[in-house]
Amino acid sequence: MLTQSISPDLFRTALGRWASGVTVVTTADPAGGHHGFTASAFSSVSLDPALVLVCLDNKATCREAFDQSSGFVVHLLAHGQQDLAGRFARKSPDKFTGLRVSLSPTGLPLLPRALARLECRTDRRIPAGDHLILIGEVLDADTGEGAPLVYYQRDFHQLVGATGS
Repeated sequence: MLTQSISPDLFRTALGRWASGVTVVTTADPAGGHHGFTASAFSSVSLDPALVLVCLDNKATCREAFDQSSGFVVHLLAHGQQDLAGRFARKSPDKFTGLRVSLSPTGLPLLPRALARLECRTDRRIPAGDHLILIGEVLDADTGEGAPLVYYQRDFHQLVGATGS
């Protein structure tokens, strides 16, 4: 029987062998300020009701905003949006500077040209290790065109043959 966890470095290396899509998750705080982070830890949870989850680092500067917000938007990034993924992965006081952002009917920031967007009502928050799992009920969705942005072995890649029709 195993009695201890593996090292964080080995865990990170092993998970680097898993290809994933890339998302940027945005919200608005009670004062209307915009916040967001890049996440590759994203998954569908349920079809009925439509639920998704994303994982937010407990040390993220936007953690408080997501704790206080009633909803969030998951932007599934398209190939070519590597700069956007990098922008929201960095610790920065205003990741939205210079971006053309529109607002959803509920006042959540929407980023342009995403492959898909899922607007969610926060269903629950679950502490899990060094992250917070945000489960959202999807209230609205829209889709764009293109191929997905893929993250594999700590780098971005293009999915060969994907056209996003």
